[in-house]
Amino acid sequence: MTRSVQALAYARPSSLESTASGRLLGLETAGGLTPRGAEAHPRFFAGFLASPQVAARGLLAVADVAAARYHQRARPGSLDPVVTGNGDRLRFESFSACGGVYARLDVLDEGLGGAETGHGTTNVDVNDPLREALSRMTGDDPMHLRVGPEEMAVTTLAGSVVEKKVPLPDRWLRGFAEAQVASARFDLRAELTGAEAVRFLRGLPRSQSRGRPPLWVVQSGRTLRPTTRPGAGAVCLPGPDRLAALERVLRFATGFRVYGPVADGPAAPSAWEVVLPGMRLTLTLSPDPARGFSGEGGVLEALATDDAAADAELIAVLLAWEPRIDPADLSEQSGLPVDRVRAALTRLGTAGRVGYDVADAAYFHRELPYDADRAERHNPRLVSARRLVADGAVCLEGDLATVVSGERRYRVRWSDGTPTCTCAWWADHRGRRGPCKHALAVRMVRGGMVVAGAA
Repeated sequence: MTRSVQALAYARPSSLESTASGRLLGLETAGGLTPRGAEAHPRFFAGFLASPQVAARGLLAVADVAAARYHQRARPGSLDPVVTGNGDRLRFESFSACGGVYARLDVLDEGLGGAETGHGTTNVDVNDPLREALSRMTGDDPMHLRVGPEEMAVTTLAGSVVEKKVPLPDRWLRGFAEAQVASARFDLRAELTGAEAVRFLRGLPRSQSRGRPPLWVVQSGRTLRPTTRPGAGAVCLPGPDRLAALERVLRFATGFRVYGPVADGPAAPSAWEVVLPGMRLTLTLSPDPARGFSGEGGVLEALATDDAAADAELIAVLLAWEPRIDPADLSEQSGLPVDRVRAALTRLGTAGRVGYDVADAAYFHRELPYDADRAERHNPRLVSARRLVADGAVCLEGDLATVVSGERRYRVRWSDGTPTCTCAWWADHRGRRGPCKHALAVRMVRGGMVVAGAA
């Protein structure tokens, strides 16, 4: 597994202080992008929170996921959460070290007391002393939140005094993109009151025995009923213990929503959202605790076309840090068909530039320090498909194609825009984890893609 090191440099540690007028939560920022360009310590927000204790618990939940490894629990993660200012809200995001859980706390306009919010994306320092201080918070005394340096210090910062060097596996980079693609296929499947959510979540088993089929849930009256089989409206809950971070905020819950794709038998990803006063906390789970998002293959179709690269450059100019991005609006602005806009958004997602909010059923703009080309280079199926094309291994015969790989020949059939293949990968997954390398190679050739090294 390829790793890089991301250096996070903060001017000082984040802290929670008590003052005469209430608490002061200062979240320090490191190296981010804003509409003005790259900034060492961007400043996104300064104002009083409407529900201080809820915000503190929500931030802790996001930090819990960043530090967790739900599969093979050794070697915990330590990547500081990402915060994005979208003008009307702050989004705090993290990914588990195992790559199977994506967490996001959306502090909405009403949760920020209507105060003005900046635009941009950066990491925020969530250190151990801060976590302890937030955990000890009781009551709802006024709390002033500052995301970024103090106003007077913005122009006087003389270098960083706190630096963290974080190993960043490539599968985490791919995971952000795959979680976005998966979420865009979700629909609302169940909705509970806060009280019913507490009863349901606290009644779940704390672990799932290895080798057992995944747990499913379906709405039954005002609650959710666990079941071992998928059915109409059912949502997969793979690894119930991966919802543990939600316990931080349960007593403040005003509602609970569950999202997922159409249940068709195999285990599937899902999203679990706790509605809070002025906020939402969402956990998105991969289809299996032992299976991170990085291998799901949802981005491969978009990456396998030449159009997506050029389209992504055009769409990127139009994003403008919007909290809700509608592909239909982008289609009208860019002149591109909606399907190509969606493919471009998927490609931008591989660089961390686009996320998806299931509550709004809309994409949103952020800027993570990831390289889309690098994500492509370290995607095994995509690399193998490009090599097959460069080696001239694909022979088209109408809706059929032959792909020579090693000493074997595989047959790829195209029907209604969907490929099937005679390889073992296709037999095992039937397209549920994206196309195999042979189908990808055929798509590239059918699309006239030019691959470096091809004859």
